[in-house]
Amino acid sequence: MVFMRGWSLPLGRWVGVEIRIHTLFVMLAVVCMLYSQSMGRSIAAGLALWGLIVAAVAVRETARFMVAAWFGLRLRAVLLLPIGGMFAFATPESQEQANSGKSQIALAIAGPAANLATALLLASTITGTSGSFALFAMPFITPLALLRSAIWLQAFLGIFHLIPAYPLDAGRLFRNALTQSNVIPNASRALNALGQVIALATIFVGFYLHDPILSSAGFFIFIGSQIEDQGVLLQSVVDTVQMREVMLTDFSTLSPSDTLVDALRRCVHSLQEDFPVVRGTHLVGIVNRQRILETLRLDGNGYIQGVMTRNFQVARPEDTLGAIIRRITAGRGLTLIPVAEGERIVGMVSVQNLMTSMSLLSEHRKLERMETER
Repeated sequence: MVFMRGWSLPLGRWVGVEIRIHTLFVMLAVVCMLYSQSMGRSIAAGLALWGLIVAAVAVRETARFMVAAWFGLRLRAVLLLPIGGMFAFATPESQEQANSGKSQIALAIAGPAANLATALLLASTITGTSGSFALFAMPFITPLALLRSAIWLQAFLGIFHLIPAYPLDAGRLFRNALTQSNVIPNASRALNALGQVIALATIFVGFYLHDPILSSAGFFIFIGSQIEDQGVLLQSVVDTVQMREVMLTDFSTLSPSDTLVDALRRCVHSLQEDFPVVRGTHLVGIVNRQRILETLRLDGNGYIQGVMTRNFQVARPEDTLGAIIRRITAGRGLTLIPVAEGERIVGMVSVQNLMTSMSLLSEHRKLERMETER
């Protein structure tokens, strides 16, 4: 999803899936360092505690990733948050499968099970090798006892996601079940409100106990709920917008027999970055302005057919924007999708103009509603 790129940093790709980390982790690192200093320990101890939280999230999301692969769900990206992670699926079919049936239940169970199993393994290993290990000493999570903290962070993250409050695992599972069965009207809104109440209660309990980690957990549940709701809202919007509503209809095309110098002259008088290349009425390629410039500088003049790319996809006017966004994000280097009726190009959608078109469409719809209400 597009919203994943806001306020997040890329960590690279793993087996073709983009891994991103939310900048909330930076805030959490500051909290851990301040907590460590208040306990009389060094900043390094606070960073070590932060690393244990990251490790607990990594254990959880690795388990969920493996379950998704087992069920054949195609992932496009994973966004890591301090309370867990969010998946962006590469296809609508994978998204639908993840929200229903056995895969839905397995994904909800995998994270808590992995964290609780890891906590049990660490506890049994450490207590077995050290008979004097104070596993149940207070506080459970502290930079003063990192081994004990490692166990309880895994346990608490697993237990936390068993609470039936959105966006935690049990809450998401409960919400989907109520939504599909229509048992409770507006189930999503009710569970989201419950999640926010629990988050606020956790924050206040953390303040009362002077436990910044617990307060931070409540804060991140609250923020995570808002982030996921925004993603669901954006997805519902883009899946109702059709290409004919946002495609550019005033655009220039090039011919494969055009020279690069002629094409550059056309570029001077156009704001387009990408140009469809057509032979008659047939689309045969796409060329980028930067590609034209680079070739002219390095190799001199030539023809468009020598520099155009044949790696493109064609949309129909009735295709949804959500489907096109998934195509653009799935295809590396894909910056433009022509829109055609039969063999005739009637428009195009480019990454460069997409957000502007969506903003203008939103304003247009708002004005239409105002006219209707008058």
